[in-house]
Amino acid sequence: MNVSPSHEDALRLEDFPYRLGDNVRFGDLDPNWHVNNAVFATYFESARVMLMKDPNNDLMPKGLTWIMVRLDIQFRAELRWPGTIEIGLGIAKLGRTSVTFDQVIFAQNTCVASAQAVNVLIDEATRMPTPLPPKLISNFQPWLRRGTAASA
Repeated sequence: MNVSPSHEDALRLEDFPYRLGDNVRFGDLDPNWHVNNAVFATYFESARVMLMKDPNNDLMPKGLTWIMVRLDIQFRAELRWPGTIEIGLGIAKLGRTSVTFDQVIFAQNTCVASAQAVNVLIDEATRMPTPLPPKLISNFQPWLRRGTAASA
């Protein structure tokens, strides 16, 4: 299943500063014997959660939490079992209350999927969006996608 060419054809894993390796599991397959489309969302989620929840990155301010508001996935090639993948993540944009992630999945040096995800920072008590604190903006800087000048 090859997806028609787009401006994203030049995606390079090295442009994504956060990386996470994973295995393709037999249970990830659908009746067509390739990875089911819904599983790609789980792969992308794993990378975002690992980055955000790692206490060394300090991206989870006390009393605040993140919610997903958008996920757009472009399926670029079939992914089969058995195999391994590498998920790349880079910050594309820092908004007033949100962060936009660009993500890719590579298998055998081929980009099999790309995605853009938007998460909004909310107050845990009020469940309302809250502006990104300056310290949080600073903590996101190491994770900017190469060639991106994200701003808040």
